[in-house]
Amino acid sequence: QVQLVESGGGLVQAGGSLRLSCAASGIMFSAYAMSWYRQAPGKERELVASISSGSRPNYGDSVTGRFTISRDNAKNTVYLQMISLNSEDTGVYSCNARYNTLNYWGQGTQVTVSY
Repeated sequence: QVQLVESGGGLVQAGGSLRLSCAASGIMFSAYAMSWYRQAPGKERELVASISSGSRPNYGDSVTGRFTISRDNAKNTVYLQMISLNSEDTGVYSCNARYNTLNYWGQGTQVTVSY
């Protein structure tokens, strides 16, 4: 059974930081590309950041320079370090694991940025 469990979300003031984690089980984690997506109320889900099986990162334009994605294959975990948060970063952040045609999602964790 595949599970992706996100944690680390919460309420943070503008300008603050958060670190999200996504722990995977039931998959050969090191072979999967891992991604973070987010969905704000009334908006479509968007790609925030991804990291290949070879640890090559890729970022959405709105988070480049502020967010850092990383992975620890020994812990089957992918991280998203977020700094300089603003209201546009509010949303549900979901973890995604992809390998060829296999595609799995976590339940998501809420991030709310307040002023």
